[in-house]
Amino acid sequence: MTTNPASTPTPSPARAGRREWTALGVLMLPLLLVSMDVSVLYFAIPAISADLEPSGTQQLWIFDIYAFVLAGLLMTMGSLGDRIGHRRLLLIGAAAFGTASLAAAYADSAETLIAARAVLGIGGATLMPSTMAMTRTMFTDPAQRAKAIGLWSGVMTAGIALGSVMSGVLVEYFWWGSVFLVNLPAMALLLVLGSLLLPESKNPEPGRFDWLSVPLSMAAVLPVIHGLKEIPSEGWNVRYVVSITVGLLFAALFVHRQRTAAAPMISPALFRGRGFVPSVALNLVSAFGVMGSAYFTTQYLQSVLDKSALEAALWALLPSVPIGAAAPIAAQLVQRGVNRAYVVTAGFATAASGFGLLALADTDSMVLVLVACAALAVGSVVVMAQITDLALSTAPVERAGTASSLMETGSEFGGALGMAVLGSIGTAVYRHEIPASAPETAQETLGGALAVADRVPGLATVAREAFTSGMQGAALAGAVTLAGAAALAAVTLRRVHVPASADAQESDKVPA
Repeated sequence: MTTNPASTPTPSPARAGRREWTALGVLMLPLLLVSMDVSVLYFAIPAISADLEPSGTQQLWIFDIYAFVLAGLLMTMGSLGDRIGHRRLLLIGAAAFGTASLAAAYADSAETLIAARAVLGIGGATLMPSTMAMTRTMFTDPAQRAKAIGLWSGVMTAGIALGSVMSGVLVEYFWWGSVFLVNLPAMALLLVLGSLLLPESKNPEPGRFDWLSVPLSMAAVLPVIHGLKEIPSEGWNVRYVVSITVGLLFAALFVHRQRTAAAPMISPALFRGRGFVPSVALNLVSAFGVMGSAYFTTQYLQSVLDKSALEAALWALLPSVPIGAAAPIAAQLVQRGVNRAYVVTAGFATAASGFGLLALADTDSMVLVLVACAALAVGSVVVMAQITDLALSTAPVERAGTASSLMETGSEFGGALGMAVLGSIGTAVYRHEIPASAPETAQETLGGALAVADRVPGLATVAREAFTSGMQGAALAGAVTLAGAAALAAVTLRRVHVPASADAQESDKVPA
């Protein structure tokens, strides 16, 4: 009796066991630390300035070099991991991250600290795509994978909030180098447990590594990120417009290289996978909302409500509490048959409602602002978890690192764009509302106004009201943007489905 191959059932994907879930916990260590290092210097900078006496330019580089190097190398490291193995790259990155943390903690000059922060950025760029790619490799069952990626998204989001609080507490009781030393035990644990628990995964036929794409990708990412980050504080200065333009020109060259190279860093086949391009775009918009709102809420808590930096950071932790439940609940809804498009749409709608609440705040609305932040955080985590799962599920497993790096690079662009666009709107409204008779520094920023407020009666009140008006205007723009993203998600994701197994996914692959 012959068996009809067409009637042979597709084998169910293997379910992850205790070993894989333990390994995921190990992967959360570098992810948490890398995301915390984005904000870990918020409260340490004054102590560093007093000790190392950096120039103004050096101080900016101490703060920004980590994020710049991280953003510039994400695509390179994601592609490299696909070629040499994600576990190997993760362990190399952990060793580099730990060594650089030690060097940063005991830096005796601004130049040494800048160099150490740059190496931290290199290490971070190896760790982030590797953790996401290995999560994709270890969890082949769709339900388990969605839960794991939800945890990944929650830890990454929470890490940014925890970084500033941890730095405040450590600097309060220890010296500034302690904010870097906390990385060492976690990285040592990762090196030991990672070697034992984490499986190796890589592309069996990667082709030659395209070295020319490395400088092209960095030349595309860094000028754009730099220009977008400076615009909120400096305005649309011609230098930053030129910086963004140069970056976009190199981006065009980078895309051309990927389309024509025999073995490109970023395979064009990824973008032909159904659902991948909408996922990258929607992830960018989600980061736009998260970072754009953070630009105002952190200043609101400190400068409008007159909280200390540590008090503001502790209050800012409250909106992070619901994050732990948001992604798992969203994953459960999708597993029970709710169309992913509707879940993502609901996430964007929730985040948009957060912006709507922020638009109603006045100069004494801490509870309202914290509720708004919670809505933004919950909605954004739901979106990021679901579209990350979609992007990694529709991408070939051997290109998981490249797919991860594209998602994370999109987040960097989205965050910088959110601060630039919403920050510019808020600044424009602030400058319109502040009296022309106010000192010049007061007309630029709220911080400048508060610095001279003791010499001008009533200036502090007027400046705080002007800043709040600017926040309201930016929040309205953010609400409209995220509402548009909700509509876009409903249309573009409605008929996109995740394959039930790795075997089913093979039929969806498009050859490079």
